[in-house]
Amino acid sequence: MKKIAILLFIASSFVFAQNTYVPDDKFEQALIDLGYDTTLDNYVLTANISGVTDLDVSEKEISDLTGIEAFTSLTTLECWRNEITSLDMTANTALKKLDMPENKLTSLDVSKNAVLTVLIIQFNQLTSLDVSNNTALIHLDSGNNKLTALDVSKNTALIELNVNSNQLTSLDVSNNTALENLYACCNQLTSLDVSKNTALITLDPDQNQLTSLDVSNNTALTRINCSGNKLTALDVTKNTALIQLNLPNNSLTSLDVSANTALTILDFCGNSITSVDVS
Repeated sequence: MKKIAILLFIASSFVFAQNTYVPDDKFEQALIDLGYDTTLDNYVLTANISGVTDLDVSEKEISDLTGIEAFTSLTTLECWRNEITSLDMTANTALKKLDMPENKLTSLDVSKNAVLTVLIIQFNQLTSLDVSNNTALIHLDSGNNKLTALDVSKNTALIELNVNSNQLTSLDVSNNTALENLYACCNQLTSLDVSKNTALITLDPDQNQLTSLDVSNNTALTRINCSGNKLTALDVTKNTALIQLNLPNNSLTSLDVSANTALTILDFCGNSITSVDVS
C-alpha cells in the first residue's frame, strides 16, 4: 500500500511538473486562441510553450503574465495595451525584443535579459528602470513614464533613445557614441551634453529648461527640435545637413542659418528675433 501511495505521489508530481500555472484567464484565453492550450483551467502544457519564440498577446485585457517564465525560448514578446502592473522576465534569457507600451507597469525586471536589443515600454507608470545589464540594447523607448533618473552609461550600443515625458532633471549620454536619434522632450533638463554623440541625426529636447545647447560636433544632424526652452543663442553653422530646425518659444535674439542650405523647415516664432541671416 505504501508503495502504491509513493508511486501515485510521484506520478501526480510528474503530471504537475509538465504544466505551467497561468492564473490570468485573459492570458490563458489568448494562449488558447493561439493554439497553445485547449481548456481554460489555469494550466497550460509546458511542452506547448517552452519552444515558442514569438508571442503576441496585445490588447487582451491581461493583468498578470504569470506563466511567461515557462516560455524559455522566447525572443520576442508583444504585449501592448493590457493592464499589467509588474513583469519579471528573469527566466526569459533568450529575449531580444520586449514591446509592451500602454500597460500599467510600476516595476520591470530585465536584469537577466542580456541579449535584449529592443525595449519599448512607453506609456506606463515606471518610476525607475535598471538597464545596466542590457548592454546589447540598440533601441530603448521609455517615454511617458515617471522616471526621475535613467542610467544608460552601460548601453553603448544604443542607436535610438526616447525618454519623452518623464521627470528627468539630467541625462548623461556621453557613453552613447552610436546614438542617432535622441528624444527627450517634456522633462526638466537644465543642460544636455551631446558633444560625444557625433552620429546624431535627430535631436529633440523640446519643452525643457535648457539655457544653452552646443551642437557644433553634431555635423550629421538633420533635425533639431528645441522649442519651449530658454535658449538665448544657438550656433548651427556647423550643422550643414540640417533639414528641419524648430526653435519656437525660446529667448533668441538672433539666428544665423546662412550655412544651412539644405534647410526646408524653419520655425522660430515666440522669440525676440528681429532678423534672420539666410544669405
